[in-house]
Amino acid sequence: MYLPRLILASTSPYRKELLERLGISFETAAPDLDESRKEGETAGETSMRLAIAKAKVLADLYPNSLIIGSDQVALLGDEQLGKPGTHDRAVHQLQQMRGHTLAFHTALCLYNTTTGREQHAVDITRVTMRDYSDAEIETYLQREKPYNCAGSAKTEGLGIVMIAAIVGTDPAAIIGLPLIELITMLKNEGFPLL
Repeated sequence: MYLPRLILASTSPYRKELLERLGISFETAAPDLDESRKEGETAGETSMRLAIAKAKVLADLYPNSLIIGSDQVALLGDEQLGKPGTHDRAVHQLQQMRGHTLAFHTALCLYNTTTGREQHAVDITRVTMRDYSDAEIETYLQREKPYNCAGSAKTEGLGIVMIAAIVGTDPAAIIGLPLIELITMLKNEGFPLL
Protein backbone atom coordinates (compact mmCIF):
# COMPACT_ATOMS: atom_id res chain seq x y z
CA MET A 1 0.00 0.00 0.00
CA TYR A 2 1.32 3.43 -0.96
CA LEU A 3 1.58 5.92 1.88
CA PRO A 4 2.26 9.62 1.39
CA ARG A 5 5.31 11.11 3.04
CA LEU A 6 4.54 12.66 6.39
CA ILE A 7 6.27 15.99 7.00
CA LEU A 8 6.36 17.89 10.28
CA ALA A 9 6.73 21.57 9.36
CA SER A 10 8.71 22.43 12.47
CA THR A 11 12.19 22.45 13.92
CA SER A 12 10.79 22.23 17.46
CA PRO A 13 12.36 19.34 19.35
CA TYR A 14 9.19 19.20 21.49
CA ARG A 15 6.85 18.70 18.52
CA LYS A 16 9.24 16.14 17.02
CA GLU A 17 9.31 14.20 20.28
CA LEU A 18 5.51 14.24 20.50
CA LEU A 19 5.08 12.93 16.93
CA GLU A 20 7.65 10.20 17.59
CA ARG A 21 5.27 8.85 20.27
CA LEU A 22 3.00 7.61 17.48
CA GLY A 23 5.75 5.33 16.15
CA ILE A 24 5.26 6.43 12.53
CA SER A 25 7.84 7.45 9.96
CA PHE A 26 8.10 11.18 9.28
CA GLU A 27 10.52 13.91 8.27
CA THR A 28 10.97 17.40 9.64
CA ALA A 29 11.43 20.58 7.65
CA ALA A 30 11.82 24.22 8.65
CA PRO A 31 9.03 26.48 7.40
CA ASP A 32 10.47 29.87 6.53
CA LEU A 33 7.90 32.55 7.33
CA ASP A 34 7.25 35.64 9.41
CA GLU A 35 5.52 34.62 12.65
CA SER A 36 4.48 38.13 13.68
CA ARG A 37 0.95 38.78 14.89
CA LYS A 38 -1.27 40.81 12.59
CA GLU A 39 -3.19 43.78 13.95
CA GLY A 40 -6.62 42.84 15.26
CA GLU A 41 -6.06 39.07 15.24
CA THR A 42 -7.23 36.97 18.17
CA ALA A 43 -4.88 34.37 19.67
CA GLY A 44 -6.84 31.62 17.93
CA GLU A 45 -6.66 33.43 14.59
CA THR A 46 -2.91 34.05 14.92
CA SER A 47 -2.10 30.46 15.83
CA MET A 48 -4.38 29.09 13.08
CA ARG A 49 -3.01 31.40 10.37
CA LEU A 50 0.54 30.41 11.28
CA ALA A 51 -0.21 26.67 11.49
CA ILE A 52 -1.78 26.74 8.02
CA ALA A 53 1.04 28.90 6.61
CA LYS A 54 3.70 26.57 8.04
CA ALA A 55 2.09 23.58 6.32
CA LYS A 56 1.46 25.30 2.99
CA VAL A 57 4.82 27.07 2.66
CA LEU A 58 6.45 23.65 2.24
CA ALA A 59 3.91 22.26 -0.25
CA ASP A 60 6.02 22.79 -3.39
CA LEU A 61 9.01 21.07 -1.78
CA TYR A 62 7.00 18.02 -0.71
CA PRO A 63 4.57 16.83 -3.40
CA ASN A 64 2.47 13.75 -2.58
CA SER A 65 2.82 14.43 1.14
CA LEU A 66 0.84 15.13 4.26
CA ILE A 67 2.31 18.20 5.94
CA ILE A 68 1.68 18.98 9.61
CA GLY A 69 1.78 22.63 10.67
CA SER A 70 1.30 23.73 14.26
CA ASP A 71 1.61 26.97 16.19
CA GLN A 72 0.94 28.08 19.74
CA VAL A 73 0.01 31.45 21.22
CA ALA A 74 -0.42 32.10 24.93
CA LEU A 75 -3.11 34.60 25.85
CA LEU A 76 -2.94 36.54 29.13
CA GLY A 77 -5.98 38.78 29.37
CA ASP A 78 -5.93 40.55 26.00
CA GLU A 79 -2.18 40.19 25.45
CA GLN A 80 -0.72 37.53 23.20
CA LEU A 81 2.54 36.07 24.49
CA GLY A 82 4.78 34.40 21.97
CA LYS A 83 8.26 32.97 22.30
CA PRO A 84 10.30 35.36 24.46
CA GLY A 85 13.59 34.82 22.62
CA THR A 86 15.65 36.49 25.35
CA HIS A 87 16.17 36.14 29.08
CA ASP A 88 14.84 39.63 29.86
CA ARG A 89 11.64 39.06 27.88
CA ALA A 90 11.14 35.69 29.58
CA VAL A 91 11.50 37.35 33.01
CA HIS A 92 8.91 39.95 32.00
CA GLN A 93 6.48 37.31 30.70
CA LEU A 94 6.75 35.18 33.84
CA GLN A 95 6.27 38.22 36.08
CA GLN A 96 3.11 39.16 34.14
CA MET A 97 1.79 35.59 34.33
CA ARG A 98 2.40 35.12 38.06
CA GLY A 99 -0.85 34.12 39.83
CA HIS A 100 -2.93 34.38 36.64
CA THR A 101 -4.63 31.95 34.26
CA LEU A 102 -3.59 31.89 30.61
CA ALA A 103 -5.22 30.30 27.60
CA PHE A 104 -2.78 28.48 25.33
CA HIS A 105 -4.17 28.36 21.78
CA THR A 106 -2.48 25.51 19.91
CA ALA A 107 -3.46 25.34 16.26
CA LEU A 108 -2.97 22.36 13.98
CA CYS A 109 -3.18 22.00 10.20
CA LEU A 110 -2.80 18.83 8.15
CA TYR A 111 -2.33 19.68 4.48
CA ASN A 112 -2.50 17.05 1.73
CA THR A 113 -0.30 18.32 -1.11
CA THR A 114 -1.77 15.77 -3.54
CA THR A 115 -5.44 16.66 -3.12
CA GLY A 116 -5.18 20.18 -1.64
CA ARG A 117 -7.33 19.05 1.30
CA GLU A 118 -6.70 21.11 4.42
CA GLN A 119 -7.87 20.09 7.89
CA HIS A 120 -7.40 22.38 10.86
CA ALA A 121 -8.38 22.87 14.49
CA VAL A 122 -7.41 24.90 17.56
CA ASP A 123 -7.03 23.36 21.01
CA ILE A 124 -7.34 25.66 24.03
CA THR A 125 -5.63 24.69 27.28
CA ARG A 126 -6.03 26.83 30.40
CA VAL A 127 -2.97 27.09 32.64
CA THR A 128 -3.02 28.72 36.07
CA MET A 129 0.36 29.91 37.30
CA ARG A 130 1.54 29.81 40.91
CA ASP A 131 2.44 32.96 42.85
CA TYR A 132 6.20 32.39 42.44
CA SER A 133 8.95 34.83 43.43
CA ASP A 134 11.39 36.75 41.22
CA ALA A 135 14.18 34.54 42.62
CA GLU A 136 12.26 31.43 41.52
CA ILE A 137 11.85 32.95 38.05
CA GLU A 138 15.63 33.48 37.79
CA THR A 139 16.43 29.97 39.00
CA TYR A 140 13.90 28.45 36.60
CA LEU A 141 15.19 30.43 33.61
CA GLN A 142 18.83 29.66 34.38
CA ARG A 143 18.09 25.94 34.59
CA GLU A 144 15.50 25.55 31.83
CA LYS A 145 16.19 28.37 29.31
CA PRO A 146 12.67 28.19 27.77
CA TYR A 147 13.27 31.08 25.39
CA ASN A 148 11.71 29.22 22.44
CA CYS A 149 8.46 28.38 24.27
CA ALA A 150 5.30 30.50 24.11
CA GLY A 151 4.88 32.25 27.44
CA SER A 152 8.25 30.94 28.72
CA ALA A 153 6.40 28.08 30.45
CA LYS A 154 7.91 24.75 29.43
CA THR A 155 5.48 22.29 31.04
CA GLU A 156 7.36 19.21 29.90
CA GLY A 157 10.33 20.27 32.01
CA LEU A 158 10.95 22.23 35.18
CA GLY A 159 8.27 24.75 34.20
CA ILE A 160 5.72 22.46 35.83
CA VAL A 161 6.98 23.87 39.17
CA MET A 162 5.61 27.27 38.12
CA ILE A 163 2.14 25.89 37.37
CA ALA A 164 -0.78 25.44 39.78
CA ALA A 165 -3.26 23.78 37.37
CA ILE A 166 -3.74 22.72 33.75
CA VAL A 167 -7.20 22.20 32.25
CA GLY A 168 -7.53 20.89 28.71
CA THR A 169 -8.66 18.04 26.49
CA ASP A 170 -5.28 16.95 25.06
CA PRO A 171 -2.17 16.79 27.27
CA ALA A 172 0.06 16.96 24.18
CA ALA A 173 -1.45 20.27 23.03
CA ILE A 174 0.15 22.31 25.80
CA ILE A 175 3.55 21.03 24.65
CA GLY A 176 2.81 22.20 21.12
CA LEU A 177 1.15 19.47 19.02
CA PRO A 178 -2.45 18.31 19.64
CA LEU A 179 -1.99 14.59 19.02
CA ILE A 180 -5.61 13.58 19.61
CA GLU A 181 -6.81 15.90 16.84
CA LEU A 182 -3.87 14.96 14.60
CA ILE A 183 -4.79 11.27 14.87
CA THR A 184 -8.33 12.10 13.72
CA MET A 185 -6.96 14.10 10.79
CA LEU A 186 -4.55 11.34 9.75
CA LYS A 187 -7.36 8.77 9.90
CA ASN A 188 -9.47 11.06 7.69
CA GLU A 189 -6.65 10.83 5.13
CA GLY A 190 -6.55 7.02 5.38
CA PHE A 191 -3.12 7.10 7.03
CA PRO A 192 -2.77 3.93 9.15
CA LEU A 193 -1.62 4.39 12.75
CA LEU A 194 -1.93 0.81 14.03
